[in-house]
Amino acid sequence: MPKSWALRPGPQTTNRTQPFTNLLIVKNLNIAPLLIVLAAVLTTFSPCLHGEEILSEEDRDEKNGENQKFSITRSWSQEKNYERTYWVNVPERDADSQKTLPVIIFLHGNGGNAKGLQRMVRARYPEISRQFITVFPEGYRESWNIVSERSKADDRGFIEAIILKLAKRADVRMNDFSVMGISNGAALVNQIAIESQLPHIRNSIAAVSPLNGFQHDGTHFKAMGKENGYRAIAKPLSGKRLLNISGTDDPLVPYQGGPSKAIPAKGGKLPFVNAEESIFLWAKQMGYEGRKLTEPSRVNGKIEIFSYLDGDVVHFKVNDHGHNATRALGERLLLDFLQGK
Repeated sequence: MPKSWALRPGPQTTNRTQPFTNLLIVKNLNIAPLLIVLAAVLTTFSPCLHGEEILSEEDRDEKNGENQKFSITRSWSQEKNYERTYWVNVPERDADSQKTLPVIIFLHGNGGNAKGLQRMVRARYPEISRQFITVFPEGYRESWNIVSERSKADDRGFIEAIILKLAKRADVRMNDFSVMGISNGAALVNQIAIESQLPHIRNSIAAVSPLNGFQHDGTHFKAMGKENGYRAIAKPLSGKRLLNISGTDDPLVPYQGGPSKAIPAKGGKLPFVNAEESIFLWAKQMGYEGRKLTEPSRVNGKIEIFSYLDGDVVHFKVNDHGHNATRALGERLLLDFLQGK
């Protein structure tokens, strides 16, 4: 994010008539990029907009089952022996149930946080919250380490460590993990899909962030490498399922590709791959040998669905939406992808 300003979550409220607000610190700011980014952040991360209710901690525990906080100690250039936190929510079940459950890990965007995303997911995706163990890691300095973000941590290693710990639990279906991220969190989802060798991850869902120009150079997928050099060619695992969601009117991440108007990257602006080209690159990596789709496979309201490999690699083109494109996504569509329908 631009160094001349920062976003911090403001006070939260259970009053549905008072929207979530952010405190803005401004120094020597060019107002045009600020207005673009601020509008996108507010519509993407505000859990109270559009009539969504924030439950109290007590209500959430009572209505949604077990909610536990865990941590993993990590060290990197910015921190030593740092406790990295994540929250695990287990749906209510019969005490004697032996059924294992799939896991979905949600990654917040830049300027967001795990608790805010928990509230949004609980309100927007109640059925997923009942059928999946939901997990919410906290990004360092409210960001994930992609190209030039504030975090310089090994965030892929952090998420993989969470997966390996959870896979040992008796109530977890060990090879049925999904990872879904929003914006900066989606960029980390892409990097995990590019580099991770863990067999546990079944679904990767990137919301409002297709591949960026560092992750794919037009010919090859790229590993992040030391100091985020993105020099080494990577070979993503085959046989994985991927979903990308992009808004046609996104002011931060241009649907047609090219540099962002506001997201910094190594002295310039972060370039992105065209959203439809991005999913085509993933489809080819997963074994697709046909031509790039130029027309949607089907349409659901404002969403044009481009489906490859019998629905294993999918792009949702969300018309008339920007960086808040997930708001057009009904829970049923997302659940169908997660369940392979």
